[in-house]
Amino acid sequence: MRARQLSCCFTGHRPAKLPWGDLETDSRCVSLKQRIADAAEAAYAGGYRHFICGMAQGCDFYFCESILRLRAARPEITLEAAIPCPTQAAAWPPVQRQRYARLVAACDFETMVSTQYSPSCMHRRDRYMVDHASLLIAAFDGTPGGTRYTVEYAMRRGVSVVDLPIVLE
Repeated sequence: MRARQLSCCFTGHRPAKLPWGDLETDSRCVSLKQRIADAAEAAYAGGYRHFICGMAQGCDFYFCESILRLRAARPEITLEAAIPCPTQAAAWPPVQRQRYARLVAACDFETMVSTQYSPSCMHRRDRYMVDHASLLIAAFDGTPGGTRYTVEYAMRRGVSVVDLPIVLE
């Protein structure tokens, strides 16, 4: 694994909290994906070479796909899948499970944070990512939930946060 000072992690909302839901062709989603790509490129320009993703549906997938595109042009980049538990994707629709499996397989590292599901395994995954990074990119609308928890935890730990606000209109 890379040194914390060279590592960047990501947090963001799942489709249920996004105003466009699963509709990734929505202009707001397309815009967010570009802002995520721009933030990843800026992190790379700032010296970050290791990226950690929590592998949830929605914004995590956007981030993971962005890093994979960046890594295609810059092979020194490594990508880590921080997975909260082995059953993370078990109840997802088949197309999302396939996307998840493809993305995890494309990562350089896979870290299973908990050996089984528990009510706290998602927070444990979020803490793992923040504890192993010095930069957090957050696609976030300010509402309570896991993304807000992760942003607040990063701020308490002194990790720099790049805020990518979710556009509601």
